Amino acid sequence: MKQYFKNIIQTSSSLLYGLKITMRHFWQARNSRKPVGVEDKTYFEQKDGIVTLQYPFEELPVPDTGRYQLHNEIDDCIVCDKCAKVCPVNCIDIEPVRAVEEIGKTSDGTSKRIYAAKFDIDMSKCCFCGLCTVVCPTECLTMTKDYDFSVFDLKEHNFEFGDMSPELVAEKQAEFEAHQAEKEKAKAVAAAAKAESATSEEVQKPASAKATAGKGGFKPKV
Repeated sequence: MKQYFKNIIQTSSSLLYGLKITMRHFWQARNSRKPVGVEDKTYFEQKDGIVTLQYPFEELPVPDTGRYQLHNEIDDCIVCDKCAKVCPVNCIDIEPVRAVEEIGKTSDGTSKRIYAAKFDIDMSKCCFCGLCTVVCPTECLTMTKDYDFSVFDLKEHNFEFGDMSPELVAEKQAEFEAHQAEKEKAKAVAAAAKAESATSEEVQKPASAKATAGKGGFKPKV
């Protein structure tokens, strides 16, 4: 009987102690913790307050070196195709169209001579390795701090950065093909002129050799 009441007292004491801790947390939860990243010096000093953030109204800051959604500043892109070649999962799809002359310069002064008829990045395939941003010569391809881009349809993960219409692409392709045809024609004319000049020189050489032999006139021995 004595042990019975002792157990009741211990149980009640444990219950009251637990309620005490709960009420203390309730009292401390009147305010929320300041949303700071783990790199902040005060991160581990915040021991009291509500931990849960009211997302998306509150967000923890992400690191500057984080690997999240890819973005291409198309005005600085020279369409060198290095990012597509180094990508281990082939999530970057590029269709270049060569220009007949310089079409502009990037922010760092690099000449642009290729149009980006298509520059698509399929983030549903991306493994977030960051290799494409490393090899980019103009640093136009970067990883942003946007990490929440979940969708219901995977097609929405395909981001298009090319800003050329199909009509403009066809026009620039035809322009480049015409330019190439003119260059080939000019090369053919130059080659024909060179061949004709070489032929005329060969024809003149025997004639001049005969004239020289006639003037020298060597006499046979009798």
